Amino acid sequence: MARLLLIALALLLGLGALLYWQFGGGDDYTVLAGEPVVTERGLEEVLSYDEPLGNVAVSAAGQVFFTIHPESRAPGPRLMVKDGLGMRPFPDAELQAQHFSNPLGVVIDEQSRLWVIDTGGHGLQVAKILAYDTATGALLHEHAFDRDTAPMGSFLQDLQVHPDGRTVYIADVSFWRRSPALIVYDVETRQARRVLERHASVTPQDWIIRTPTRPMTFIGGLVAMKPGVDGIAISPDGSWLYYGAMSHDTLYRIPTDALADAGLTRTELAETVEMVGRKPLSDGLSADLEGNVYITDVEHSAVLRMDPAGKLTTIVNSPRIRWADALSYGPDGYLYLADSAIPEQVLRSRKHIKAQSPYFVFRFQPGTAGVAGR
Repeated sequence: MARLLLIALALLLGLGALLYWQFGGGDDYTVLAGEPVVTERGLEEVLSYDEPLGNVAVSAAGQVFFTIHPESRAPGPRLMVKDGLGMRPFPDAELQAQHFSNPLGVVIDEQSRLWVIDTGGHGLQVAKILAYDTATGALLHEHAFDRDTAPMGSFLQDLQVHPDGRTVYIADVSFWRRSPALIVYDVETRQARRVLERHASVTPQDWIIRTPTRPMTFIGGLVAMKPGVDGIAISPDGSWLYYGAMSHDTLYRIPTDALADAGLTRTELAETVEMVGRKPLSDGLSADLEGNVYITDVEHSAVLRMDPAGKLTTIVNSPRIRWADALSYGPDGYLYLADSAIPEQVLRSRKHIKAQSPYFVFRFQPGTAGVAGR
């Protein structure tokens, strides 16, 4: 019996060492957020919900679409809309059960289609992309990704659509697989390519995310949350795709013309990547019409703006924000922010998650204009 206990202990220690080697450790990051331009009164509550939110997209007609975060394991509808008729599932709950199971990323293109990414539950199920008519809720496009595009351990969770509506760009954060990448999806041919896989620009650095609630470490510190490429944004003219790994100090961009060229080698494509500037540890991104990129700061309850020269300005900084997640411009000059409260839901019990409700979408006036839905 003693020998069996020693063997079990050795196995546990070995497993712990392996987890720490693969996922543990890390350094504290520098505080980049400063005094905000928008006051606390300027941060308005748009809606509240009793389950943690995922992403948000606001249509030109003022509809606020939002997903329920799949990490919360919430029962019931996973995609909602708030408009003049109130708050309700979109599409209805019965259709949702047929169409998807783990939606997260949402964005509205210039053809008024709501695009939705079903993560496939970290690649344990089939990841999908769907598009709906924002006015009628009709399903306009559906595609299930194969294992070459969305392998086991992948997590397809943020997306942007080219202004011409023919190409979708998707971020695979790939926390467990540790193979983050961008995915280029051709709507007409239904062909998808993984690009920049494990490139330094999409790969996390060794930082520990520390929020006001708690550090994002688990299993006694053996595992730290260090996601790869997460937020992506497209310039209004469609010429640049901006992106950043959550646990990374730099915002990057790449020409969409280069992403469209399937003939480029991995090295040739990587040579087109440009550094924009130093960023906070971040989640969602949004680009405005003046060439600025808005970046959430997940450690400091903030949203920052990076100008084309890489200079940062803090726009919002509020203790009401538990995890600044997704951003979306509305038609009214407001930038909308989904607060997913990640520290309160990841690996938390359902009892704890319910006790921390409600969860919010906020909005604020950033002082610049953008494209609704992005």
